Amino acid sequence: MTGVAQADGVRERAVWLDGVNPVAKVAVALVLAVPLLITLDAVSASTALLLELLCVPLTGLPYAVVARRLLPVIVFAPIAAVSMLLYARPGGTVYGTFLFATVSENSIALSVAVLLRVVALALPIILLFARTDPTELADALAQVAKLPSRFVLGVLAGARTVGLFVDDWRTMTLARRARGLGDRGALRRFFSMAFVLLVFAVRRGTTLATAMEARGFGSGIDRTWSRPSTLSSRDAVAVGGAALLVAAALGAAVATGAFRVVGT
Repeated sequence: MTGVAQADGVRERAVWLDGVNPVAKVAVALVLAVPLLITLDAVSASTALLLELLCVPLTGLPYAVVARRLLPVIVFAPIAAVSMLLYARPGGTVYGTFLFATVSENSIALSVAVLLRVVALALPIILLFARTDPTELADALAQVAKLPSRFVLGVLAGARTVGLFVDDWRTMTLARRARGLGDRGALRRFFSMAFVLLVFAVRRGTTLATAMEARGFGSGIDRTWSRPSTLSSRDAVAVGGAALLVAAALGAAVATGAFRVVGT
């Protein structure tokens, strides 16, 4: 696990979702995402979001942790909603126009749907993978999904460095504050720290790639895995539950007459 997940205390006790294979979690994420990507209405999105929130106890994440991790999505989701509000195809009552922008009854409905849909798409990713160990994910991708070992080991190495980047950012913040540089110019400070973090990422990635190549991780020889990864009936229940959730969300939209496919 990364340092962030451990700091949040999300591994304190075993919960139902911990027994689901990581590949099955990927399948659940796809089942939840695909129907939401091809439809555009507020009813299906809000229904899916509500049902996803009801599933939080199965993940072991406190609602406060979920809210904190959703905060960046909630902050940036209105950007997509505003663009839809201003530039969607006009329909119904027109409330105002400005140059190429038109605010109408149709654009308002679409903007609300987009806002809810972005949150509904992001929430399952947070719930499914917050407690997933990167090594378990790599084992499942190689043994269950049969992906090439070079790709799997690269994903594992990248996932393991996420916690290091979080620690680097925290250290840079504390260092700048100790020098009296952390209280003003927040925007300039953010971009300067982001550039430094990018340099760290390039250097660390180069060193890591060289080390992995030296240890033979880049060879084409079939690798063995120390921990077996298999599917179970719980995985089928998880995927089936996701399908039922999507069916309920789409069914609610059809029943209320709000169902709408993207582009119509």
